[in-house]
Amino acid sequence: MAALPGVSRAVLNFGAATLTVQGRFDPRAVVRQAAAHDGVVARPDGKTVATRPTWVRNFQAWRTAVSGLALLAGWGMELFARPGPLTILLFAAATLVGGYATICRGLRALSRFQFDMNVMMTGAVTGAALIGQWEEGAAVAFLYAVSNLLEATTLDRARRTIRGLMDLAPREGRIRRGGQELIVPVEDVRVGDLLLVRPGEKIAADGIVRAGISTVDQSAITGESVPSDKAAKDRVFAGTLNGFGALEVEVTRRVADTTLHRIIHLVEEAQAQRAPSQQFVDRFARVYTPAVLGLAIALGLLPPLLFGQPWGPWIYRGLALLIVSCPCALVVSTPVSILSAVANAARQGVLIKGGAHLEALGRISTVALDKTGTLTTGRPEVTDVLPLDDTGPEALLALAAAVEVRSEHPLARAILRAAEKRHLPLQPASEFTAIPGQGARASVGTQAVYVGNRRLAEEVWPQDNRAAGVVARLEVQGKTAMIVGTGEGPLGVIGLEDILRPESRDAVTCLRAAGVSHVALLSGDNAAVAGSIARAIGADDVRAPLLPEDKLAAVRDLRERYGDLVMVGDGVNDAPALAAATVGVAMGVAGSDVALETADVALMSDDLGKLPFVMGLGRATVRVIQQNIAFALVIKALAIAAVFPGWLTLWLAVLGDMGASVLVTLNGMRLLALRPVIDRGGRR
Repeated sequence: MAALPGVSRAVLNFGAATLTVQGRFDPRAVVRQAAAHDGVVARPDGKTVATRPTWVRNFQAWRTAVSGLALLAGWGMELFARPGPLTILLFAAATLVGGYATICRGLRALSRFQFDMNVMMTGAVTGAALIGQWEEGAAVAFLYAVSNLLEATTLDRARRTIRGLMDLAPREGRIRRGGQELIVPVEDVRVGDLLLVRPGEKIAADGIVRAGISTVDQSAITGESVPSDKAAKDRVFAGTLNGFGALEVEVTRRVADTTLHRIIHLVEEAQAQRAPSQQFVDRFARVYTPAVLGLAIALGLLPPLLFGQPWGPWIYRGLALLIVSCPCALVVSTPVSILSAVANAARQGVLIKGGAHLEALGRISTVALDKTGTLTTGRPEVTDVLPLDDTGPEALLALAAAVEVRSEHPLARAILRAAEKRHLPLQPASEFTAIPGQGARASVGTQAVYVGNRRLAEEVWPQDNRAAGVVARLEVQGKTAMIVGTGEGPLGVIGLEDILRPESRDAVTCLRAAGVSHVALLSGDNAAVAGSIARAIGADDVRAPLLPEDKLAAVRDLRERYGDLVMVGDGVNDAPALAAATVGVAMGVAGSDVALETADVALMSDDLGKLPFVMGLGRATVRVIQQNIAFALVIKALAIAAVFPGWLTLWLAVLGDMGASVLVTLNGMRLLALRPVIDRGGRR
């Protein structure tokens, strides 16, 4: 493909069955060239040509059936009539019909001096015809055609998962534009349009709910089995199914940029990436294939030439070696496993960015967990408002809320929610300044007001310890203390509590069962609160309080102590630590562009129960790949050993090769059946 005029790059994606071509070229020439390979149908789409098997699969099945019928007819002529030219003609027809695609691919590869499986099979069929073994040649062609058909059919089952994602996106959307309701193709829906979604309809684009209340089935995006409640200001995604209510949604992304399309693109990219074991197999096959080709030629020629042996039996053995040495099962052993695992994970709302990360998950035994938003809900609530002087609780809360109006921190949002529930009037604040890792400062009225943690208090009021006792008491209870004060000193303390996710304890227990030996908790919160959470989940190690750069240092230290490491965080605040880990897992990232792009593994929902699933999937994938490679090599070794004494016939060699390929494919596809062991409510 890359040799065509104007083509600068061509990449074949085995998993998604797509071919991506870049450059300035004639699309029709690319389509013709793509269609010539493996009988696929191609369609031009901008700079991409995507292969789509349609009627080709049926044609391949009919061609195989015709080859089998001709073979049976030839055998019938041999059994019940005198063999003659008609018998040879039937066997030749079976060979040509069944082996047509293989022979064409083999000749093309040979013309480029590429020695692959098709070259081996073409040589075997041609050699059988030359020495008069028409029956053997026909059996070889038919069985190899059956092998290709079975392999393509079984692989298509795994690919259907991704095609199913593609089919989720509706083709049309109902919008209100210029005072009129219009039904337009989704490609014509623009950012800012108001999308009208009726009960039971699929949502056509990503957006924000502006009016209406409903439930939305988001399982295609997040893997959540329970529909999610939606109201004004909530985010919704293209391809999800609206429930009982009507919604008006303001479109925030074009169809090409929706979360669903990004998921499809990322999963296809992941399937195209080569895992370390696959790279090993590819390197092995590049050396192995020409080596056995040379050995087969030597086996067929040297005994007659050097030792006066008869030509027929030794050429026959050389052809049998040629067939049985085809590394079909070995080559397909890894990609089919990776394809199945990545497709299954996507169906469960987990994006794995390639086989390398999947294999890494299968061998890692150390996990570092961020606290806020990962182990906890990330939605803290105010539990205590404790003045230190005659300032009233409501006045203290209102003062803190005035400072936190401009902050996006979860603790600031909690203080604002508490003030809103009490309907407290807030004074305007100016000169807001966020103090990373400590809190915030702003001018409220004529005075500077500070809201922050113990570190902030130690810097602003180093000589005033009035809040220390209250802070210590709250921290012993596992709560976070925020100290409120002015330049003159602290005025009071606000206690907040972030609730542990119901599935967190079971998730850690399941990680232990899956082979994780060391669990560390990393938190920016104070040591007492972090320690309380660590004891609740059974962590081995707790490190707090940590600034973002401290988390990065902690991850590096854990890697030095325990080896490869999985870090789990929110994908944005923990970005440096996630990048430093062997595998970075971002949680609850549906709709987050940064997390989707940067994380090695993305859990689309806020469901920590998916972490044991994805690590178990990684371990299962490594086991299956090892089983497949070992099985393929053992079968090849036994079959090759049977060639030299003449025990292996051509058709038996193909049957063994076909059986091995189908078995490793089916073994890899078992990964499609794995399911999470913890549900959304934390039950096992």
